[in-house]
Amino acid sequence: MSSSTVQLDTPAPLSIKTVAVIGAGQMGGGIAQVLASSGFDTLLYDASSAGLNKGMKAIYARLTRQIEKGTLTAEARTDIISRLKSVTALEELKSADLVIEAIIENEPIKLELFAKLDAECQPSCILATNTSSISITKIAAATKRPTQVVGMHFMNPVPVMKLVELIRGLQTSDETYETAKALTLKLEKTPVTANHDYPGFIVNRILLPMINEAIFALMEGIASPEDIDTAMKLGTNQPMGPLTLADFIGLDTCLAITQILHRELGDDKFRPCPLLVKYVEAGWHGKKSGRGFYKYE
Repeated sequence: MSSSTVQLDTPAPLSIKTVAVIGAGQMGGGIAQVLASSGFDTLLYDASSAGLNKGMKAIYARLTRQIEKGTLTAEARTDIISRLKSVTALEELKSADLVIEAIIENEPIKLELFAKLDAECQPSCILATNTSSISITKIAAATKRPTQVVGMHFMNPVPVMKLVELIRGLQTSDETYETAKALTLKLEKTPVTANHDYPGFIVNRILLPMINEAIFALMEGIASPEDIDTAMKLGTNQPMGPLTLADFIGLDTCLAITQILHRELGDDKFRPCPLLVKYVEAGWHGKKSGRGFYKYE
């Protein structure tokens, strides 16, 4: 008797036409730019009107630099900007088929936001989070649609970096995951999947301990910031040293992620370096504040 294998069909992704991005900072603005550049009607929301204006101006400036480099035409810039709409109220997101949250890496604030999004967005809308370390399952539990919540972790700077981490929460449906994956591919990004909703997922589970150890090396006087970065660039073929990268990520964000890894995994190998804590306490958050491990104009 011959045996046969039953093949289960992969659910078809949902059709996505309008995407909303929550947070007009560096990450949110970059995500919105890539969405609009890929043909999606894009809503960019920020609780701060000043932050929203700053985010829209930053997008325009990045597109203008592309024109100056000859990689974009003025007509294409006009077309991209026409697909971008800034909104100042969550009630204006009802037309969105998918929402991507890209706000501060703070768990209580994210949980509160997702409860509000759940109330304001249409029932079929997928809610995605750009979190780099917080539990997707916990975020999903703040909503009444946990099967429609997924992690989409973009890398910074979004218009340049090709990777998107996809993270399934405990209740994320196959349809939601496939929709997020299809969107990632339409953005001409490369998706990788974190099979388990563990703190840090793939990239930050490996990256942040390396950055944290580089800060320990600096604190212990092993080498200067410049020599630590040069050693890692030339010794391990990294395009950017760990201390420079930390400044670009934001030292406050690095600390928040490291604290989550330490707390949630309970292993002292993730203990934040005291020097990192002090820098954040001093307001030295990296490039965005003008001072981190290096000084910026």
